[in-house]
Amino acid sequence: MDVRPNPPLAAALTLLASGFVAGTTLLAKMLGTDTLGPALHPLQVSQGRFVFALLVFSTAALILRPKMTRPALPVHTLRVLFGWGGVSFMFAAAAFIPLSDATAISFLNPVVGMLLAIPFLGEKVGRVRIAAAVIALIGAMILLRPTPEAFQPAALLALGAALCLGAELVVIKRLSGREGAFQILLINNLIGACIASAAAVAVWQMPTPAQWAALAGVGALMASAQTCFIQAIRRADASFVSPFWYATLIFAALYDFLIFSVRPDAVSLLGTAIIVAGAGLLAWREARLKPSGASPSGTAPMPPATPPPSPPER
Repeated sequence: MDVRPNPPLAAALTLLASGFVAGTTLLAKMLGTDTLGPALHPLQVSQGRFVFALLVFSTAALILRPKMTRPALPVHTLRVLFGWGGVSFMFAAAAFIPLSDATAISFLNPVVGMLLAIPFLGEKVGRVRIAAAVIALIGAMILLRPTPEAFQPAALLALGAALCLGAELVVIKRLSGREGAFQILLINNLIGACIASAAAVAVWQMPTPAQWAALAGVGALMASAQTCFIQAIRRADASFVSPFWYATLIFAALYDFLIFSVRPDAVSLLGTAIIVAGAGLLAWREARLKPSGASPSGTAPMPPATPPPSPPER
């Protein structure tokens, strides 16, 4: 079904998606600390994200009965492995450092994806792209606080998330145009639920009722975010909606302040601003090279992956 362009609605849907994604990291932080009961392992939290998102998309599939084609399972599996790794690292980081810092560092994933595309996809990188990468990496170094007194080891977890989600972007390009967006979401969450469940066996513990609700919320929010973003890029170019995705940083900082009374300090604000500047420059350059079109898989915005799909896989 054709959808008419509607940039204002696309922007609103992207802002809504960014709020949902920030909500998943907030719930992950609550689950990874003792807020709702004994802290759950990040692998169990990521299991909840995939299992409950799968329930949402499976229910939708039963109702909508979408047309399905033969999936490229090896490519899906590789993508999900990277996405699951990014999700797990991100949820682990959220339990230890401010949500705004973890989110900002994970926003390095388009830079990582660009760098990995050189050897794996044979893409060429010009001066503007290199400058964008350097700027974003400087911002990440600031957020890592690389001094003996201020260094945050947990920030390396967010960096791991960026690396995994960046690798996922490279794999996403392999799926470009091959399958429908809904099919990709359904299959990815199915494979992700299997991988995440297998990984969580060794650390699984019985959640409290509040934790069950939060785990369901993580999956439902991510499914909602992915749906909102898909609808957004059907109504406007990805180059238009991508800047609105950076509102995720604002939502993350706001949620962290309201629930945990965490205020971003000057170092956090400076590092975040530099990362956004670098990623924004890269997004602008990509928009110049590709004036229109959605993200390769229709499931992840180019700034982050989440994408992810990551949105991204987060």
